[in-house]
Amino acid sequence: MHLKISHTTEYVYDEPVAYALQRLRLHPLTNPMQTVLNWSLSVEGAKVEAGYADQFGNRTDLVSVEGGERTIRITASGEVRTIDRAGVLGMHQGFVPLWLFLRETPRTQPGTLVRDLAHSIHGESELAKMHALMEAIHTTVAYEPGTTTAETTAEQALEARKGVCQDHAHIFISAARVMRLPARYVSGYLLMDGQTEQVATHAWAEAHIPGLGWVGFDAANKICPDERYVRIACGLCYRDAAPVSGMRIGQAGENLHVSLKVEAEGQTQMQDGQSQSQS
Repeated sequence: MHLKISHTTEYVYDEPVAYALQRLRLHPLTNPMQTVLNWSLSVEGAKVEAGYADQFGNRTDLVSVEGGERTIRITASGEVRTIDRAGVLGMHQGFVPLWLFLRETPRTQPGTLVRDLAHSIHGESELAKMHALMEAIHTTVAYEPGTTTAETTAEQALEARKGVCQDHAHIFISAARVMRLPARYVSGYLLMDGQTEQVATHAWAEAHIPGLGWVGFDAANKICPDERYVRIACGLCYRDAAPVSGMRIGQAGENLHVSLKVEAEGQTQMQDGQSQSQS
């Protein structure tokens, strides 16, 4: 599938910002599931200081603001060709050892509920268990925007039984690690059925399955990522793969506006399937 993406993030401040530093993970990379045909990143109101690959292999850009700007506008856009591999990305690569993805973070630290969920999952293989886990989370945790924040933990979201795709991913990751399978968080884009305009990027999880390598599981939509998904960044949890993160000095009030369009070139009718959940 040939996907066209345009993603703008705009920060508007009610007074000049003395200094700010932001980390951008907005550049998809070519992998067995996708080929980046072209991609561009433009920044207005800030200066690009450096670009590098972080410890997880994510393409990262650092931008700074200094001198009293009131508006920062970041636009990422391009075209990506995707294929359906039933969520199978493949063998582990990179500088980070596989065992690191068993390490918990504050957002994925398991509590009683996550441990009980993990212990309730059964299957004839590790792959079958992960499919069962995905279905259990999808059934248990309702998709309800505005009920959680970026700091909500897996245990808190499971207790509330509601959240967004970030929460579904964190619960999956936390439970998979309890089951002794390496797991990681993935941020990216999703082509939604009949809707090109969106309000946020998407998120899902990957587990490392013996014999297959990394396999994606989107518990929010109860599906392994197919050709509608574009992978951007990964890490131990949301903190490592957030599209935009950073800090600023001063007391200026901040308003955030996000504009995101994901569309299939030459396709007027989207594929069947549930694609409602956004972070």
